[in-house]
Amino acid sequence: MSIIPPGFSALALPTIQLSLSAVLKCGQSFRWTVYPLNTDASPPSHEYRFCLHDRVVCLRQTPTDILYRAVFPDPQPTPAERALRDTETLLWLKDYFQLNVDLASLYEEWASRDKVFLGIKDRFTGIRMLRQDPWENLISFICSSNNNISRITKMVQNLAKEYSAPLLSIPYPDGSGVKEYHPFPPPSALANPNVSARLRALGFGYRAEFIHRTAKMLVDVHGVSRDPLHPSEPSEVFLHTLRKMSTEDARAELLKFVGVGRKVADCVLLMSLDKTDVVPIDTHVIQIAIRHYGMKGSVKGKTNMTPKLYEELCTRFVQIWGDYAGWAHSVLFTSDLKAFASYGLINPQPFTPSQNDRKRRNEDPMIQGLPTPPPTPSARKISDPAELPKKRARVQ
Repeated sequence: MSIIPPGFSALALPTIQLSLSAVLKCGQSFRWTVYPLNTDASPPSHEYRFCLHDRVVCLRQTPTDILYRAVFPDPQPTPAERALRDTETLLWLKDYFQLNVDLASLYEEWASRDKVFLGIKDRFTGIRMLRQDPWENLISFICSSNNNISRITKMVQNLAKEYSAPLLSIPYPDGSGVKEYHPFPPPSALANPNVSARLRALGFGYRAEFIHRTAKMLVDVHGVSRDPLHPSEPSEVFLHTLRKMSTEDARAELLKFVGVGRKVADCVLLMSLDKTDVVPIDTHVIQIAIRHYGMKGSVKGKTNMTPKLYEELCTRFVQIWGDYAGWAHSVLFTSDLKAFASYGLINPQPFTPSQNDRKRRNEDPMIQGLPTPPPTPSARKISDPAELPKKRARVQ
């Protein structure tokens, strides 16, 4: 049983079902901030924070539980309102991490179908697909063009800081200071005429024009008037409706936006629009296919991506992994990242930062090393995946 810190509640969930240290750092979402905790060797070792439009969600993890709380801006909710909002936070967690899906069973299925996956499944446990807000996901992956996780993270967080008013400020877990949190900006904020020039000044390069023109396309078609009972703009509501479309129709809608090609569209389909079998193909995935799945090519040379090759690889991976091929791809993708070279090892090699790494850490205390995953309890079969989040929730 986990010791629940003051203000937190606990959701029973073993790390074999969800590893925050992997899922929130492997290039799916880019606005989570990570703070080391001043504790002994026992978990939780880190706190993860994410700003929604009306609250900041704070998470910690032990081998058996996800510890969670939400912080709200003033005026503070009454006790009755707090109970309702705590329920909302729990529902958001279950939806965002898609906890209705039994990940351990999927791992067993993939391992039975694929010897390559069998070789990594015990080391890279708990990597599941997030169900993100489609608008934020779309803009984040427009930023991902010819980019790396560190720079994408900086861009996305700068977008929020530049174009969204601060929601609230919270002390760091160690009490060393206070951090200001910004929600992700709505389409109307990025559709203004001066956005492109400002984003270029912030280092977005050619992506600045893509972001501005995509936001303007949405606003021009769908407007900005909001339903008083709904916090989202009409453009954001429209993007949510793509979840109900077929994969082909939803992809066609996404490809209309400036800066969105097949790979970016497929990332959005997989990570926010419920298309679980979609496999985004990029350089990492091609190298994996060459090394492990018989694709012809050089692991050192650059393979020319064609629409035909893209389709062939997607079809091949769906044949191997099945209906959740996109989820399986995420595990293989994570295992191929340099930042995860020592992840899950019993005796990991120490990381020696470069001069630039040290400079960035000194300038920005929010840039932390990759957390070590908490120990994974033995796997236990869940009879009904839909019941996973309902097993036990202890509230203090």
